[in-house]
Amino acid sequence: MLDSLLEGCQVIGFDWTYVYVNETVAAQAGRAKAELLGRTMMTCFPGIDATPMFATLVRCMEHRVHERLENEFVFPDGSRGWFELRFVPVPEGVCILSLDISAAKRTALALAWSEEQLRQAQKMEAIGRLAGGVAHDFNNLLSVILSYTEMLLEERRPEEPIFADLEEIKKAGERGADLTRQLLLFSRKQVVSPQRLSLDDVVASMSKMVRRLLGEDIELRISDTPELGLVMADRGHLEQVIMNLAVNARDAMSGGGTLSIESRNVVLDADHATSQLGLEPGPHVMLAVRDTGSGMDRETRQRIFEPFFTTKERGKGTGFGLSTVFSIVRQNGGTIAVYSELGKGTSFEIFWPRVDADTLAEPSMTQAGEAGGSATVLLVEDEAQLRAVALGILTRGGYRVLEAASGSEAIRVCEQHEGSIDLLLTDVVLPLMSGPQIAERLAVRRPGMKVLYMTGYTEDRVGPRRALTSQTVYLQKPITPRTLLRGVREALEAAP
Repeated sequence: MLDSLLEGCQVIGFDWTYVYVNETVAAQAGRAKAELLGRTMMTCFPGIDATPMFATLVRCMEHRVHERLENEFVFPDGSRGWFELRFVPVPEGVCILSLDISAAKRTALALAWSEEQLRQAQKMEAIGRLAGGVAHDFNNLLSVILSYTEMLLEERRPEEPIFADLEEIKKAGERGADLTRQLLLFSRKQVVSPQRLSLDDVVASMSKMVRRLLGEDIELRISDTPELGLVMADRGHLEQVIMNLAVNARDAMSGGGTLSIESRNVVLDADHATSQLGLEPGPHVMLAVRDTGSGMDRETRQRIFEPFFTTKERGKGTGFGLSTVFSIVRQNGGTIAVYSELGKGTSFEIFWPRVDADTLAEPSMTQAGEAGGSATVLLVEDEAQLRAVALGILTRGGYRVLEAASGSEAIRVCEQHEGSIDLLLTDVVLPLMSGPQIAERLAVRRPGMKVLYMTGYTEDRVGPRRALTSQTVYLQKPITPRTLLRGVREALEAAP
């Protein structure tokens, strides 16, 4: 009868030997009855006398009391199981009744883990929305500051004393724009904006943030290269790559160490580029991030770019950091190689195709807007200061400007204006009606009108049908006279 029970039944003698075990106990223990009967628990399962379960057994044996316990048991092969145990004193010693609850426990742990991940995702969603909202308002303020500063610089000569002061104001505004970009790294979605960039400039702008991230026990060494080639990539993406690699390096150097960031120009021959990196041969720019941390074995190296794979403790890593790095590098036309050994640190080397520096010089305001001609622009912006500065820039650039503070006002202006409207210039995030919704409504009345969006907010608030994509024509805030006039000109000249 006892052998037919689903519950394990075992009797432990006063000398800690197995006096009786039923078939279920033998199955739970993964041992035949003959391997248990007459032998002590310590012989069959070394180390069991140091467990909470054995302490409960001792208490029951000595004081003849009933006990209950939920116990996690580690089998000799390293696998784990969970059992609900009841201890009952009997004349021969103690009878232990055991019910295997491993399946239910694993389900409960998986559910708890899923709930924790959901809470974490909700928290990050809230942080992303907050970051996006702050960045939107901050970028509007920076647009006003930078635009008026550039217009004043256009009117001054470099030898004037105030020129240097205005340059400092402009630099401070640009540093504010860098901080906003870094803030937006943590929001949920980003608008991709490929441009010619110097990796040294990106690393330099992030150096203070990386130093704070690493802490005092990790030394940061940055080696730049004079006349480093340029790469075509999204600045926010590059910052995200550097940030994720720095975080992983920090976690690998729990006892301190050195993080080195190095850039240099390289020329890849056909064999190395094609067979090892999967790139076209020719000039490239390499960014190397090296740490003196714990390193990785071969099996770990092969899996580090897999989503959800992490070597960190539960709750300490999501498994998305390096998979995100890999996706960004590939999306921007590069490749990444990793070299690591246990105890000898890790080195990530990223290769991007080098691009020419042609057309990098920013045009003056006059050059940027010289194609304005007789074009009419409908400007929609709810922030009064930003609308005023954009109006001034466009007017000075030779455009006729109709302005509106909301979607409903834009529709009314469009209906009342008898002439043509060549371009709709609108913010993406507006009260009641978003920029894409305005464009959708006006497209019926003005089918030939082109659209240019302004955005400083990465969160997708514009609806599933008209979300910003890499093909959407847009200006990334903060705007300046040059970027605004150039963007308007390119939008007017673009094919329908």
